[in-house]
Amino acid sequence: MSDRNQLLNDYDQEQKRERNLDFKTLLLVYLALGVAFLIILPKVYIKNQIYYTSRDINKLYSEYSILEEENRYLRQKVESIRFKNQILDSVLIDLKD
Repeated sequence: MSDRNQLLNDYDQEQKRERNLDFKTLLLVYLALGVAFLIILPKVYIKNQIYYTSRDINKLYSEYSILEEENRYLRQKVESIRFKNQILDSVLIDLKD
C-alpha cells in the first residue's frame, strides 16, 4: 500500500510542478520572431512606399491632364484672336485703299 501511495504522491507532485521553457527554446523562439520581423517589416515598408508614390503619380497625372486641356483651350482662343486680327487687318487695309 505504501508503494502505491508513494507512486500517487510522486505523480501528483509531477503534475503540480511548473514546466518552464529552457534557455535554448526561449532563444530559438526569439530568434524565429526576429527573423520573421526582418522579413515582414521591410515588405510592409516597401508596399507603403509604393502606395504613396503611386498616389503622388496619379495626382500629378490628373494635374497634367487638366493643364493639357487648358493648353488646348488657350490655343483655340489664340487661334481665334489671330483669325480676328487677320480679318480686321484686311478690313483696315481695304479701307485705307
